[in-house]
Amino acid sequence: MCVIDKSPIIEARRVTLRAPTMNDVPRLASLGGDRDVSRMTTRMPWPYGRSDAEDFVGRCQAQDRRRDNTFVLDLEDEGVVGVLGLFTPPGGQLEIGYWIGKPFWGRGLATEACQSALAWAKQDWRKRLVVAGHFADNPASGQVLIKAGFLYTGVVEAKPSVARGAVAQTRMMVWLA
Repeated sequence: MCVIDKSPIIEARRVTLRAPTMNDVPRLASLGGDRDVSRMTTRMPWPYGRSDAEDFVGRCQAQDRRRDNTFVLDLEDEGVVGVLGLFTPPGGQLEIGYWIGKPFWGRGLATEACQSALAWAKQDWRKRLVVAGHFADNPASGQVLIKAGFLYTGVVEAKPSVARGAVAQTRMMVWLA
């Protein structure tokens, strides 16, 4: 059994994945406060402000690292540009989710972060299966997951989006080590 006492640090080519700290709150609130970002996630509210970012960091710091690990994506010379989490929903399989601040879209940072996180999950955390989903109206996220090695399952689920205040059709995917 793999036991992780502290949050790992994952070095990718351009980004470092590390645990969020309270110092990251202003940047998380600023980037996450963009409606175009929050509406593509299941859990982020909109508007997303400082107190939401503080609550998020607090939850991350209290994670059971054997089941869940959440990272900020720290881009050299830019600072925090997004978030990636590996989490286990009650009764579910390990799942990956992420968001990137809008000024950093289209630069391959989500793909790089996903690939690095999955390599770490396989090698150091000994995980062999990870699930993911993307909202049907967010095909760019589907491309990130495909590039990271995910395959479509053919399942479409109605998942809640807090920011939308509604469910969104979600195309489910799986990654096998």
